[in-house]
Amino acid sequence: MSIRRQKGTKRLKDNQTSFDGACADCFSQDPPDRRLFLKTAALGAAGLALQAGPKSKVTSETLVTSLYKTLTPAQKKVVCFPFGHELQSKVDNNWHITPTKIAQFFTADQQAMIEEIFKGLHNPDFVDKVMHHMKEDDKGGFGNYSVALFGEPGTGKFEFVLTGRHCTARCDGDSVEGAAFGGPIFYGHQAGADASERPDHPGNVYWFQGKRANAVYAALDGKQRKLALLGDPRKEQKTATVALRTKDKIDGLPVSEMSKDQKKLVEQVLADLLLPFRKKDVDEAMKYIKAAGGVNSLSMAFYQNLDLGVDKVWDVWQLESPNMVWHFRGHPHVHTWVNIKA
Repeated sequence: MSIRRQKGTKRLKDNQTSFDGACADCFSQDPPDRRLFLKTAALGAAGLALQAGPKSKVTSETLVTSLYKTLTPAQKKVVCFPFGHELQSKVDNNWHITPTKIAQFFTADQQAMIEEIFKGLHNPDFVDKVMHHMKEDDKGGFGNYSVALFGEPGTGKFEFVLTGRHCTARCDGDSVEGAAFGGPIFYGHQAGADASERPDHPGNVYWFQGKRANAVYAALDGKQRKLALLGDPRKEQKTATVALRTKDKIDGLPVSEMSKDQKKLVEQVLADLLLPFRKKDVDEAMKYIKAAGGVNSLSMAFYQNLDLGVDKVWDVWQLESPNMVWHFRGHPHVHTWVNIKA
């Protein structure tokens, strides 16, 4: 949905930090048989066999291996790196991991596989929203994003990374030990033409997460709010944004000090944060969170100095522990930084 820019409002770039937030209407969703057909067609077009049926299991990991096998030596020189390369763990809000765009560098068959790899990293019920925001955030859509592969898929440790505006996504087949999602990730959305969204974030596919977090704040008493509500949030500093901090440096109200009902609300926030992603990655993230003490290990903070519309609906907030940061920055639009370790 397009928003009319208010008079005198300047358009911000994603890497600016001077300002530096309900679900959109559902979009149509391919039924499971059509999604399998698309994956089968992508592999078949590349000359690879796939036997459709109840025993076949096409995953993003198997598609990464299939993609790798189709790359030419010239392509590998550009998009393939050793496992553990410094680029592999980088995350940012708007960047290209390689100087190539999917639509310009890969064959049509390879592009189809890359798209299915990416879609497979998400909850099937949410993937159309993700594809919608990519089309809105970058007018060239998915084809304007970039990919890199680390290691050799199918033979050992590997990781596939896709980046672009409002996206750093990973597929590692659990090769990166002790890291949910294969390492730090980023997601976000600018709904409409103006960088600064309206206070209620109309059309933003991730604002439902912000609304859920504000339900927690509404349930806090006065003493709890004093601990939870702070001034300035962490700065957006590329990969440093997701640096984990020791317990004594963590912002906000410890969830362990909340009532049973308040803790249930925090659990609902966590469920909404994980909702866009595939079950495999959700399960791994929850395994690390539970091993560290579950929601009782987390602290929750809200930041009043970046309040769109000055309406006391907090656009910027986070959940944090020594092994996790999930930082939601809804000003001027949604940027979300995630890092969960074992």
